[in-house]
Amino acid sequence: MTRPQSNRKTNAGNGWADRAFGWLKNNPYLLLALAALFWSGNHILGRAIASHVPPIGISTVRWLIPTLLLWPLARHHLKRDWPLIRAHWGIMLWLGITGGALFTALQYVGLQYTSALNVSVLNSLVPVLIVFTGATLFGDRIDARQIAGIATSSVGVLVIIGRGQLDVLLHLEFNWGDVIIIVNMMVFAIYAVYLRRRPQIHWLSFMFVLAVISSASTTPFFIWETAAGNSFEPTLLTVVAIAYVAIFPSVLAFAA
Repeated sequence: MTRPQSNRKTNAGNGWADRAFGWLKNNPYLLLALAALFWSGNHILGRAIASHVPPIGISTVRWLIPTLLLWPLARHHLKRDWPLIRAHWGIMLWLGITGGALFTALQYVGLQYTSALNVSVLNSLVPVLIVFTGATLFGDRIDARQIAGIATSSVGVLVIIGRGQLDVLLHLEFNWGDVIIIVNMMVFAIYAVYLRRRPQIHWLSFMFVLAVISSASTTPFFIWETAAGNSFEPTLLTVVAIAYVAIFPSVLAFAA
């Protein structure tokens, strides 16, 4: 009699995250808007702390903290999902390296050399790159509706960034940091199209495994970076930025 009661308590406590975020699952447009908002905030903070934190270091911390925070929530789901995770370890490793480690690291490296505004402009390329990457790697068909949607989205982003003035966009300056960001957008597009092959596991299990792979992949480079003399500056801005990037663009935006 004791064990069933304990299991019910465990399941009840374990399901609070599902109940808390359940209503969001039925609001895809809100999810997309929130993801864009969280990533935009990451661009701004990433540029603001560019001279205060090492790029690989902030990338590692960005995934190490979610690993620790998600463990209490994900561990029960992991027990159930582990056979699927183990059977699909290759795609999980690929998604963790591309969408987590590489995407995050290149983003902060690029922000060392370019502005948050430029990153926002280049970020509008993501829908285009995803569509064409899907067509190249998986033979996805591109229809007129997709082209119209991409064009509308891109124009909207450019209008917002340029504040409705063509002159603002014409005077944007690009550098090697922008080249890194463009490559990074391509990396994310590859991650996005390969998501279709992820195992059908709970989103908490997926996010935890993604965080583990991402932090483990960047840790050796973080150690090398620290040994080379690049370290975190203990400022309030740094602490606030770490707290933000570890929760909003990492867990919440990816979960969305």
